[in-house]
Amino acid sequence: MSSREYILNNIKKNLPSKSAELPETNIPHTYYKDKNEKFSTSLSSVGGNALWLKDQTVNEFVKENYKNLDVITSTCRAFTANTIDANQPNRPHPLEYVDLAVVDAEFAVAENGAVWVKNSDNRHRALYFLAKQLLIVVKKENIVDTMHEAYERIKFDESGYGTFISGPSKTADIEQSLVIGAHGPTAACVLFV
Repeated sequence: MSSREYILNNIKKNLPSKSAELPETNIPHTYYKDKNEKFSTSLSSVGGNALWLKDQTVNEFVKENYKNLDVITSTCRAFTANTIDANQPNRPHPLEYVDLAVVDAEFAVAENGAVWVKNSDNRHRALYFLAKQLLIVVKKENIVDTMHEAYERIKFDESGYGTFISGPSKTADIEQSLVIGAHGPTAACVLFV
């Protein structure tokens, strides 16, 4: 008997005989008096920033705040000033040259400063991780208090890719020192419209 067969046989012999019941999840939820403030504070604590648009369009905001960037792409319906089409390449490799990616998020979570991103219009999910900076656009009314509420909104039966994003990429692996932009976007801004 090979070591592989030996290991697999032992796993089969030691499988639980009956399924375990899931724990009760009727946990009292937290509600924040000011969800916007809590979201902003949570996102700031992980290196991102949150802004609320008043009289500007997303195009005007990008033109004013990201003037010096050459390669800008978007899967966001509210932004039309792309310099390249993110969905045009057959492979995602050219997206490593994107200075700014403007993407839609379905909702934001005040508890931890995360946003749920699931763009069916995005051909390459690598865009979220290859762009140098992210501008994530969320409707002002689409903010929930906690991850419990967030999971209730996610439709897992739909096909496609979705992910929570909270701030720019970061790591604290090396000597427990936080490094922002270590292996992905160096900046992330959530823009509420």
